[in-house]
Amino acid sequence: MSQYVSPQPVTGSSIAIGALVLAALLAILLHFADVDRFVVLARQARPMWLAAALGLQLLTYACLAQGWHEVLADAGHDVRVGRLVPVAVTKLFADQAMPSAGIGGHLVTISRMRALGVPRDAAMAAVLLTVVGYYLSYAAFALATLVVLWFHREASRWLAGVVTVFLAVAIAIPSLALWLRRRGSSVLPAWLDGIGPIRRVLDFISAAPAGLVRRPRLIAQVTLFNGLIFLLDAGTLSVCLLSIGVGAHPAGAFCALVMASIATTLTPVPMGLGTFEATGVAMLRLTGVPFEAAVTAILLLRGLTLWLPLLPGLILLRRTRKEESDGQG
Repeated sequence: MSQYVSPQPVTGSSIAIGALVLAALLAILLHFADVDRFVVLARQARPMWLAAALGLQLLTYACLAQGWHEVLADAGHDVRVGRLVPVAVTKLFADQAMPSAGIGGHLVTISRMRALGVPRDAAMAAVLLTVVGYYLSYAAFALATLVVLWFHREASRWLAGVVTVFLAVAIAIPSLALWLRRRGSSVLPAWLDGIGPIRRVLDFISAAPAGLVRRPRLIAQVTLFNGLIFLLDAGTLSVCLLSIGVGAHPAGAFCALVMASIATTLTPVPMGLGTFEATGVAMLRLTGVPFEAAVTAILLLRGLTLWLPLLPGLILLRRTRKEESDGQG
């Protein structure tokens, strides 16, 4: 499950990642002469394994909803997880359909929570703490990936540099969000208020109750549920490999998923199209997965995490718009 469309700074590492991605994409294109082999592998995918992969993806939405539930319960508004799962699906669609560094998805999430009877400040806190928990878990898994690659003698200086740059970004974003919540937007240049997306982010940060977003126990719980989402996505990739008859060590699938996600975060490519796929394939190849199997598994993963949820997300979002229009009428 792709939770967020992350801010994508263009840095020297972005250029380096872009070069690697371009090389990997060229390799994929050169192998398309063997396109029949991809088709055969995809057709041979075992339905039971694909059903298991789909089940793991459904659990990712439940984890996101559970994180929201913990925050809302602490705020005194106990909304059932089952009612929050459709909100998670709608958020994913909004993140992908309205690329704006995840802001569109946050606004939709807040709107849907308000429709469920959640006060605005509690909804703001749920969103803010989820952003913090997401990046904290992301940073922890990025560091774990570097350790795993080092242990297997695959941690080159280039990979270490990329992970280091990402760690700086991943730590800076939640730290900045919590700092702004404590100090207020007045510490920022006035001209930033004129930028619509930034103004909306500042609004929801400032509206979150300070006492709620500073609770270490709550931050730890939300970080845990966001971390489970990464593990479930890595498990989905492992199951996709098993569905086409290829066994891979779970650590290899985990590293491929995390590095592909990092490449998506650090490069300015909408939805990570091409970037995620090329990096994921390159990392799976490092673990000894055959090229055709790596491409097929990554494409299956993307189908489950990105493309398949878009239709129900669109339906849910349109229903949301209709309910809002009826309410205003």
